[in-house]
Amino acid sequence: MSNKIVEVQNISKSFGKDDDSLVVLDNFSMNLNKGESLGLVGASGSGKSTLLHILSGLEKPNSGSVFINGKNITNFNSDEISVFRSREIGFVYQFHHLLPDLTARENIALPAMLSGKSKQVAFDISDKLLKQVDLSSKKENRPNELSGGERQRIAIARAMSNKPSCLFMDEPTGNLDSNNVENFMNLLMEMIATEKTTLVIATHDNNVSSRLNRLLSLE
Repeated sequence: MSNKIVEVQNISKSFGKDDDSLVVLDNFSMNLNKGESLGLVGASGSGKSTLLHILSGLEKPNSGSVFINGKNITNFNSDEISVFRSREIGFVYQFHHLLPDLTARENIALPAMLSGKSKQVAFDISDKLLKQVDLSSKKENRPNELSGGERQRIAIARAMSNKPSCLFMDEPTGNLDSNNVENFMNLLMEMIATEKTTLVIATHDNNVSSRLNRLLSLE
């Protein structure tokens, strides 16, 4: 059985019209194996977020294909990609995007419930993840009652609630101080090692990129 989780074949992506188009990705290919971690580095505007969005099915390339776990996600319609993303892909943004009216426990449980798990099973998953991120005591707190570091730990837990094969992160430590970055990375690397999750992070932070298996510099 192949160990390849992410396979990118000759993708190109540009924005704008033909005479005034900005080419962000040009005939780009790569592979990632199960449990491997990759950092996307480069200046702002170099295409890191665009590549993350294409890998996770949030955007389609103009040409080429992206395979996740052997499935060509570039061929999926909007319903198919939504179902696939809920089962196979976790995503963490720089601004955590937790739902403000839900507690930490409810935010983490939500993806599991949306994928069809019962409320009780989803909350059991949430409680286990809260323990892993050392925030069991904050499970009834809403996002505005948590610190920045705590919110990002909840965001990791939420992204991992369906045990995705791939976890994509867009500048997840951009709003954290150096101490919180170290704590965040210790937690993240422990979780992906335990679950053998494939990780891709877009980052400017050397404290993040130095912890990863491979780096890809976009220009």
